[in-house]
Amino acid sequence: MIGIYDNFPVTIHNTEQYTSKVPIKQIQQKLIKILYELNQCEFTFEQVSIPTIPQGRLFFEFGIAEATNFTFINEEVMRKTLKNLAKEPKILDLFCAIRYYKMEGEKKRALKFDYYIIRMIFDKSTFEVQTFHERGPRYLLPQEVFTFVVTKINESIGKKILIKQETD
Repeated sequence: MIGIYDNFPVTIHNTEQYTSKVPIKQIQQKLIKILYELNQCEFTFEQVSIPTIPQGRLFFEFGIAEATNFTFINEEVMRKTLKNLAKEPKILDLFCAIRYYKMEGEKKRALKFDYYIIRMIFDKSTFEVQTFHERGPRYLLPQEVFTFVVTKINESIGKKILIKQETD
């Protein structure tokens, strides 16, 4: 089934909870579109987080779960997933590879990558994000990955529709 990863890890490195000011189905649709767009872009560290690599660049590669694998979110996968969201999934599992590069003049030098598995558990107006860091140097922390995605969703709509809930 698209969106569910059968082997989701037991260990969770970060958990965050969000409240939505719009229906969850709309958030899910916007999320898939944003992930597709992020797969097309190059970012500087300053655009995403506090720079841990001087003159660093990074690329996100998001995929969506399908049983025991993840499929890169390209245009076709985005359309298929948006169609499947009509069934209002309660869980949506994602894979995120972050490719890092250090600029040396005009050339990019590849560095080690980070790999994350993300589970989103949806309820009526809230959702929980569980992040597992599979491997890599953690140039971006688990909480920074999804915070960046939430920022992009809010920016695309032009107002703050996703609000992070503070935990004790």
